[in-house]
Order: sequence, then structure tokens, then C-alpha cells
Amino acid sequence: MDPVKQFAEERLARLEAYQGDTAFRQLSQAWLEASMRKKYVYNFDWLGRPIIQYPQDMWAVQELIWQVKPDLVIETGIAHGGSLILSASILAMLDYCDAMAAGTTLDPRQTKRKVIGIDIDIRPHNRAALDAHPLRPMLHLVEGSSISAETVAAVKAAAAGHKTIMVFLDSMHTHAHVLAELEAYAPMVSKGSYCVVFDSFVEDMPADLFPDRPWSPGDNPMTAMREYLEKHPEFVTDKSIEGRLMVTVAAQGFLKRVG
Repeated sequence: MDPVKQFAEERLARLEAYQGDTAFRQLSQAWLEASMRKKYVYNFDWLGRPIIQYPQDMWAVQELIWQVKPDLVIETGIAHGGSLILSASILAMLDYCDAMAAGTTLDPRQTKRKVIGIDIDIRPHNRAALDAHPLRPMLHLVEGSSISAETVAAVKAAAAGHKTIMVFLDSMHTHAHVLAELEAYAPMVSKGSYCVVFDSFVEDMPADLFPDRPWSPGDNPMTAMREYLEKHPEFVTDKSIEGRLMVTVAAQGFLKRVG
């Protein structure tokens, strides 16, 4: 057998076995809860900027961007900017690979690929750090509530002319807010691309895990996502991604646009 095909088949068999491995799945869920209580998610940087994501989810973002090859990524929630830099760095690699394949000279400041980052409060020290970052030319920052009419209009204007769009939702995690974000930004996702809804895992966590936050089981991204999907069959959950990661805060949240 061709070794490449054999490797792929062995991986597929392994992933299929995970689905029926209740003990492994329970262990993954228990580790997610325990690590969240210890604030493990705050331990990482991407190219010099703090990124509040699990390594597994960072890896998934890399795979999705490489697979879809978007020319625009829209992200709600900036915090320290690490997630924006992650997306921009993979887009920059796409530019590099395109230039290598075409045998052309690459001017990174002239890229058409962009990341739009939205946050209700871009703190001065975070903005200054992003302004000083080498990937800053790829970033378009929008300050304001992600669900306000003014912000949505500004994002749509900035997105004009882009053909392949991906969206990551990771700001306020209440049901009402995430549902409003889905209504505003999911329609911008191009067919074959993804809208990733982060922190949907809250639905399956104990109620005391986030005592100082306005979201909880019954009121979180998962509940908003379920309501949205009932009315929007053009999106389906790509279960294969979560099935590989096993540990993810975006439980059932890798939404692929198929229509």
C-alpha cells in the first residue's frame, strides 16, 4: 500500500475509535474542566502576543486557514491580540507560499489578505503592542460593540471586495450576544468556509466554573448556536475537527457553510 494512503487510513481508524471510547472522552472533558479552573488557557503567546486559547484550538485555526485559504478573517474579541496575530501569521504564510509557487517577489505590506479584529475596548497598551508588531499591516482594528449597527456596518465596509471569508466569534459569551453576532457575521462567511464559535463548552461545565461572568450553562454560545442552526441549514457542525482535538473550548462550534 502507498505509505501516504496507509498513514491516512490509520489516522482515520484511530479517530473513528475515539468516538466510541467513552473513557477517553470523559478524561478529556475532565481535564478541560480542571485546566480551566487553573487558568491554563492564559499560559501561551503567539509570536510575542498573549493568546487566550488552548493549543488544540490554535492548531485547529491553523488547519482551517490553510485548508480554506481565506483572504479575510473576521474576529470578535481582541484582548491582548494574540488570536489576531495567529490568524495574520497563517495568512502571511499563504502569501509566502503563493509567491513561491508563482515565482514572484512578495511585498508583505501589499497583501490583500487581512484580519479584522473587533472589540468593545481596545486597551491602549494592547493597541500599542499591536501597532508595533511586524504583522500590523495585515490587521484592521474596529473598536465598538460587535453587535452594534455602527460596528457591523464598519466591518461590512472593510470586508467589501474580499471573496473568501472566515469568522471567529470570541467576545461576550452570553446567549443573546452570541446569537446577535451569528446573525450579523455568519452570513458573511463564504461557502466552504467556517464560522467558529468559541467557548460553547460552557454548556457542559459545572455552573460554578465562571462565578464572575454573565454566562453559564443554559446561557452561553452553545445555546445561541443551537438556536441559530435551527433556522440556518446553510451551516452544519463539522464534527471531524472536534473529534481530532478531543480537548476544545469550541464544542460543536466548528460551523461549516455548505449552502
